[in-house]
Amino acid sequence: MIFREATTADITEMQIVRHTVKENTLSDPALVTDKDCEEFITIRGKGWVCEVEGHIVGFAIADLQQHNIWALFLRPEFEGRGIGRELHRLMLDWYFSKTNETVWLGTAPGTRAAGFYRKAGWKEVGMHGKELKFEMTYTDWMKQP
Repeated sequence: MIFREATTADITEMQIVRHTVKENTLSDPALVTDKDCEEFITIRGKGWVCEVEGHIVGFAIADLQQHNIWALFLRPEFEGRGIGRELHRLMLDWYFSKTNETVWLGTAPGTRAAGFYRKAGWKEVGMHGKELKFEMTYTDWMKQP
């Protein structure tokens, strides 16, 4: 397993990962374009990928402009191996090295992702549209083991 910063050359494989998920699926794959991904990893924030045998199996993207976690997705067959935890750690370590602003994310209720974020120390603060809204403060992140 190799963890590294995402580049624009990774976008095609990142999109494949995004479209293989079983939860938090997009109603229309055209909703998140390659140009959107490029903007989020080069202008608005930064992204990370995990490669296994030369293929991207997971990725995460943090948005400094909206103080939001824009993406954290894994191919379903790679869940439960610690990849999501490591991408999450890399992303939040970077985010909080750049700002002390509280970061938020949204995920569908009743999903494994919601459980993952609760276990990782995120606080549920209400709804954002049809999604649960979670927040992580700098102080709470610094308390993480």
